[in-house]
Amino acid sequence: MDDRIIALETRDVRFPLPEGAGSDAVHSGSDYAFATTLLVTQGKTFGTGIVLTLGNGNQLVCRAIEMLAREVIGRNVEELMSTFGQISRQLANDPQLRWLGPHKGVVHLALASVTNACFDLWAKLRGVPLWRLLLDLSPQQLVNLLDLSYLEDVLTSQDALSIFENQMSGRATREHILQDGYPGYDTSVGWFQYEDDKVKSLAQQALQRGFRAFKLKVGSEDGSRDLRRASMLRELAGSEAIIMLDANQQWTLPTAVKMCRKLAAMSPYFVEEPTHPDDIGAHKKLADAIAPTRIALGEHVPNRVMFKNMMQAGAVHFVQVDCTRVAGVSEFITVSLLARKFGLPVVPHVGDMGQIHQHLVLFNHVALGHDALFLECIPHLQEHFVAPAKVQNGVYLTPNLPGSSSDLRGVRPGR
Repeated sequence: MDDRIIALETRDVRFPLPEGAGSDAVHSGSDYAFATTLLVTQGKTFGTGIVLTLGNGNQLVCRAIEMLAREVIGRNVEELMSTFGQISRQLANDPQLRWLGPHKGVVHLALASVTNACFDLWAKLRGVPLWRLLLDLSPQQLVNLLDLSYLEDVLTSQDALSIFENQMSGRATREHILQDGYPGYDTSVGWFQYEDDKVKSLAQQALQRGFRAFKLKVGSEDGSRDLRRASMLRELAGSEAIIMLDANQQWTLPTAVKMCRKLAAMSPYFVEEPTHPDDIGAHKKLADAIAPTRIALGEHVPNRVMFKNMMQAGAVHFVQVDCTRVAGVSEFITVSLLARKFGLPVVPHVGDMGQIHQHLVLFNHVALGHDALFLECIPHLQEHFVAPAKVQNGVYLTPNLPGSSSDLRGVRPGR
């Protein structure tokens, strides 16, 4: 089979959400939209890459994909992936498009979509799910996938190689996760615009489905609403349940300090995106002010350099890197290596139904020794995927079809 990439297509795919679904303190009335890359080989195999937007602007990412992905056309897939770290750096540093970032925004989202399509295509050509492909690579082959530039002060290529090599001996003791499945948590119970009765009803249903971890959106103009809803969910779910709170960047630092201290009474597992995602200093001050309450962030952290600075500053406790926000699968692995170096857990943000991340958290646990905490579950797009993630009794079942589980129904080359 000829695995040379001969064509690229993009798709601006949008899915309106039910009323209130997907809402938070900042974002409302959104579509879940995918700027989608389709890479086609001479042998007619195609890879699908997705990145999430909320509707408007999705077409801009698709246009950027078309400009960036020209560099992969005509390349043999195995040769391309053997030095993908170099290719990724080359694409990220396009001498004209880089000006629009660098390494953030529309262009970086486009790079993520292209990258994710490359990994999906590679796994399909090898006939294995993405998690298996990654676990079968040698430590050096894994390092070759990564762009580690601007990290040399904390993570060199040799550091990365050593981490992979040092974790090899413990893999066998962690591989049971592939049979047991990966724990999930339910975000869909607690969208911001849901009335209290709906939150109660959905949480009860989620408990019956086996979930014991939940996320609630906060950041109301009237802080008493957040306190009431958080206490309500705690009482319903019980003292043993894990409840996370997500402000989606709504609070200023003074408000975040005040609200986090008040919300501490219901024992949140973490508070997510408490203030502006670029404000490292504010997150550090907040972390000190509200300890032992912990901070999670990453949904809007665009690249490995920003993550490095957050970790160095002690401004984050849970790393929510998202392979549809950073530059795809390869930068996700890079950030996971950074988190391992700093002793921090990785709990990805999931705006894509967990389709890709279910593969990556398995890899993180087995290959990097990251704790198998849980993976966010948002089921609103399940019907639109060819092979939707399967969650039973609150656990993601290990996917076994070739690829990254990203193919969308009706979205194929030439259609």
